[in-house]
Amino acid sequence: MSDIPHFPLAAVVGADDLKLALCLTAIDPKIGGVLIEGPRGMAKSTLARGLADLLASGQFVTLPLGATEERLVGTLDLDAALGAGRAQFSPGVLAKADGGVLYVDEVNLLADHLVDLLLDVAASGVNLVERDGISHRHPARFVLIGTMNPEEGELRPQLLDRFGLNVALSGQTAPTERGQIIRRRLDFDADPLAFCAQWAPQQEALKQRCERARELLPNIALDDQALQDITERCFAAGVDGLRADLVWLRAARAHAAWRGAGEISIEDIDAVAEFALRHRRRNPPPSAPQQNPAPDSGAAPPNDSQNDGQGSWGELPAQTVPVGARREVPSWPKKP
Repeated sequence: MSDIPHFPLAAVVGADDLKLALCLTAIDPKIGGVLIEGPRGMAKSTLARGLADLLASGQFVTLPLGATEERLVGTLDLDAALGAGRAQFSPGVLAKADGGVLYVDEVNLLADHLVDLLLDVAASGVNLVERDGISHRHPARFVLIGTMNPEEGELRPQLLDRFGLNVALSGQTAPTERGQIIRRRLDFDADPLAFCAQWAPQQEALKQRCERARELLPNIALDDQALQDITERCFAAGVDGLRADLVWLRAARAHAAWRGAGEISIEDIDAVAEFALRHRRRNPPPSAPQQNPAPDSGAAPPNDSQNDGQGSWGELPAQTVPVGARREVPSWPKKP
């Protein structure tokens, strides 16, 4: 493993939706990971590596595009089993990723059966290897992060649905924000240790917030009122199956924990709606009714990265939105 530290997640400019989705999956890995869509050069791997630093193990494992099934799940030495009376297991990528982040770049170019296997293990948290009547199982609990550029090929709907959350990145970045991105990257490349030391307080605060949310999570009920609201919206969006309902409910609970709240509110349901519905929606969201624009209509949402670096994230207002519609509000609530 390289001694060069990862670029801190707290220092990433913009991409607030993606940062929130990543933190939610770190709070509750049962959400099922995040699929990131977008063109090359959007710092997808930088964000995924930054997430690893928020987890206990800090482990970050990349699955090579040309990986075989044995490379992914591991191998059993049958000769050793015959001689010693037990199978000798050689761990694969799934074993190495336990407790950390498993990053799959260009997941849409990976063989379908490998994607299916990968998602099975991500959902169960256990990898089972069987060969000629001999089996070995081991824990494989990790946050799955997949990326894809839709221009290079689609992912089958059955596999797309199995990713918990979906976030799309736009290739268009405002000049001011682009300048900040480049400047921070240059500073990091020039002296990674000094850069990480500069951002250590913000990174530690983000890590502590995720840890507090994980502790709070089991005490937040997956209540019937939240479930009813979500199931009605899923039905209206025309999603197939029931995975969207479950993922949405889990993500809303993780968002409540992220806020430091004791129960799921409409605010939490709205905040994660697009993450859960974007890749599953069959019916387009209805157009919002025409209204007179507010004085600040059209203004870009506040950007954390353009403040003084102290992490004063914008509050998520509680509001009701049309079924399946996106709330154009900042995704990073204030610290509880």
